[in-house]
Amino acid sequence: MSIDIRALRYFVETVKLGSFTHAAAAVFVTQSTISKMVRQLEEEIGQPLLIREGRKVHPTDVGRVVYERGLQALGVIRELQLEVADVAQLGRGELTVGMPRMGNLFFPAVVSEFRRRYPKLELCLAEHGGSVLEQKIIGGELEVAATVLFSGGIQEKLASRVIARYAIYAVGPRNVPWAGRPTVELSTFKDQPLVLLEEGSALTRRLRSAFRELDIEPHVVAQSGHWEFLAALSEAGLGTTFLPQPFLARLDVSGLSVARVTEPELEWTLANIWSHDRYLSHAARAWLALCAEVLEAQ
Repeated sequence: MSIDIRALRYFVETVKLGSFTHAAAAVFVTQSTISKMVRQLEEEIGQPLLIREGRKVHPTDVGRVVYERGLQALGVIRELQLEVADVAQLGRGELTVGMPRMGNLFFPAVVSEFRRRYPKLELCLAEHGGSVLEQKIIGGELEVAATVLFSGGIQEKLASRVIARYAIYAVGPRNVPWAGRPTVELSTFKDQPLVLLEEGSALTRRLRSAFRELDIEPHVVAQSGHWEFLAALSEAGLGTTFLPQPFLARLDVSGLSVARVTEPELEWTLANIWSHDRYLSHAARAWLALCAEVLEAQ
């Protein structure tokens, strides 16, 4: 048995007010519409629901059951409508944003502003490497993520919006042959010891791709997920690492050699990604808009 919600609403209003005329005025339809919808409900239930006495109506015993349950059902529907509206207006809900391990430098201001504007939205951050974040977006585990793009781009199923682009710098021990130079060619690092970010990071993928284009097999002696540790290894003389320009401001480079990488020119491109093919929640859209407002203005 299927019940028309509108017919149920008209029936409940009729019982509540005891009159077709008063019910019609309350829901802003004609009396004939009320009568028609109540008859339809009686046909769907298979039992008479109202006793008609002149202009007054009273519920039958079955009608009383339908009235009580109808009140409950319409109450649930009203609550559902309110909750949906609340979510649409960002008054409640939750959002998990994927974040690259090197992204913690850029997003504190966005997270702070998001919490200020939407205090009832629960915001969680999931930290992963770039390739993992892409797979989680494609698999539906995440709606949106910040990641680092490299020359190969992103998978076709994903959409992206660039937030910022930065040059990549070589950061090495003080006594390297290129010390004191403002720029250094990537080919300089053939056969030189390197300390790189972990393999899942977009920066390492970009570097390996650039080395392949030069027909160079990089000599990687250590890897880590923490860029500060890599800089410390470089200062200790273990090898050269590579970092985007904004990270240099967080380092004491007095004991290091620093030069912008050229030939090829390498860029570290920060972007948000999401799926072309899936619904994007109001919370996710708010996150993207806020990233554009806060980060792209910097």
